[in-house]
Amino acid sequence: MRLGILISILAVALIGTTRGAVTLPMRTVFKGQDRFEQLVVRAKAENWKMLPIGERTAVVGQAMVGTPYRFFTLEIDNRVESPSVNFTGLDCWTFFEAALAFARMLDEPETNWTPVQLLHYIEMDRYRDGECTGEYLSRLHYLEDWLYDNNRRGLVADLTRSLGGVSVPHSAREMTSGWRHYRYLVHNRGLLRPLAEMEAVELIYRLDSEGRIKIVTSNVGRQEQGRATRPDIRDALAAHANDVPRVTNDHRLLGFSNLDYGNRGFISSPIISDIVDEDLYARLHATGLANADARHVMNAFVNNCQFFVTLDWNDILPRRAAAEAICTPMSIVTPTELVAMLPME
Repeated sequence: MRLGILISILAVALIGTTRGAVTLPMRTVFKGQDRFEQLVVRAKAENWKMLPIGERTAVVGQAMVGTPYRFFTLEIDNRVESPSVNFTGLDCWTFFEAALAFARMLDEPETNWTPVQLLHYIEMDRYRDGECTGEYLSRLHYLEDWLYDNNRRGLVADLTRSLGGVSVPHSAREMTSGWRHYRYLVHNRGLLRPLAEMEAVELIYRLDSEGRIKIVTSNVGRQEQGRATRPDIRDALAAHANDVPRVTNDHRLLGFSNLDYGNRGFISSPIISDIVDEDLYARLHATGLANADARHVMNAFVNNCQFFVTLDWNDILPRRAAAEAICTPMSIVTPTELVAMLPME
């Protein structure tokens, strides 16, 4: 049987706090102008744009052979994250990334074969949902996250399973365990906890996609998302509103309101309550949980979820001991706590 998990404030871990890439100077985000121009000249002379995208990417990569190997070329600022390219030094990943972005750029009119347009394709590939928010955590730091996100958006096809690949335990912990090697993390220690939670969130979603657990949400969560004050965050949440299925038992029919207009007709409207267990709701509300939070936890319990996953450190998590005492045996946990409790084999 799959474990039932209600996702509550989980979206906070997946959405940055700023919308729109914060622009750093071009001299910082784009290096190797001469090398770029050489590639453009060859692309025009050899008509690279007529090649299929796979062959085109390979040809661009072959043209970049001989570029010096260089570590940490993405660590370009102490705080601001931005799409960047460095043709003077590449590592294994940025080599592939630059070749693919350049190949995609060739689908544009030649007048758009520019550093700015190349950075657009880098952003589309490198960042969650194709958007750099200016925050370090908007970058897809792990290959498995990059593959999942780009496959979901139709930019690549994940052939792993079709080639006989099998699931292995999640092991993406490099960023949090080796944080001293990353310029952004050294100067922003406060990112370590949200980064660890993000690593856990990615694993939770992956376990759900593999059928090893089941993630559900409730109508309360969607109502809260619609009340987000910032339009950019509200739009991002709305775009993914249907990604997680809703629990079946999150409303109760109280009766019907009937209007009889005689010969003119008859109208009957259902009277619905989103409090499915009034006693349970009252007890949860009495712990200090806000109205929406009490209903959210109530929905998880009455739908037999084993875990309620949240990052609400302001309201729910400080009151979890009292709520868990009411909702035994359901546990209220953070993503990292859940991952530590789940069997990974």
